[in-house]
Amino acid sequence: MILKSNLKFVGKNFKVLVAFKGTGSSSKLWLERQRKDPYVKRAVKETYRARSAFKLLEINEKYNFIKPGDLVIDIGASPGSWSQLAVKLTNSDLRDLTKPQGKVISLDREFIYPIDGAHVLSYSDITLPETKLKIEKLLNGQKATSVISDMAPNSTGQSTFDHDAIIELQAKAFDMAKQFLDSKGFFLCKIWFGDGTSEFKEKLSKNFESVKSIKPPASRNQSAEIFIFCSNFKSKINIVKN
Repeated sequence: MILKSNLKFVGKNFKVLVAFKGTGSSSKLWLERQRKDPYVKRAVKETYRARSAFKLLEINEKYNFIKPGDLVIDIGASPGSWSQLAVKLTNSDLRDLTKPQGKVISLDREFIYPIDGAHVLSYSDITLPETKLKIEKLLNGQKATSVISDMAPNSTGQSTFDHDAIIELQAKAFDMAKQFLDSKGFFLCKIWFGDGTSEFKEKLSKNFESVKSIKPPASRNQSAEIFIFCSNFKSKINIVKN
């Protein structure tokens, strides 16, 4: 994720600032890495708000789970790069009149700058009933084909604590996903690998036909992040039948 302090809002696009306020060695290393990172350069060129857009793009290129006409809910969407890509993939902005129009709902506890083609819900806590009511209103009786979540808690630097925190957070994301996902739908979330990974995947497998761990090329090798990709959601009706 590109820090908001290093973002400049120009018109309808974010651009990475080359100036960095930090003066410590870690700040200099971060800046040097950003300058050399091809995904950062590509994000600026293609006007994505963060390099993380390419993680979602690479996963979708492999599994093709977001398509024109789909309905996608992006949880923890700020600063908005996943939603930007979802708009393109679903054709929710009708950029291609020959393809069906989808819908993208983007929500976060923080402020999200407007995204053309997306319904943005800033300052929205997924654990609160009013947030769910807002989503239901936007869905208008429809179900989501995919729920995606790139959100993460602030890192403390203590891997075990951070792992437990992100698992708890994504469990809440899935609790929401269960309410809005269509039968055979998809759920994608980011976690930091740790001792609880297998248990979390096992819980998800009770609700999906397939649960996989993925580390796309855009995810840095030194990062503990992995993505859990769940396909073919078992709705309550299907679970009863089975």
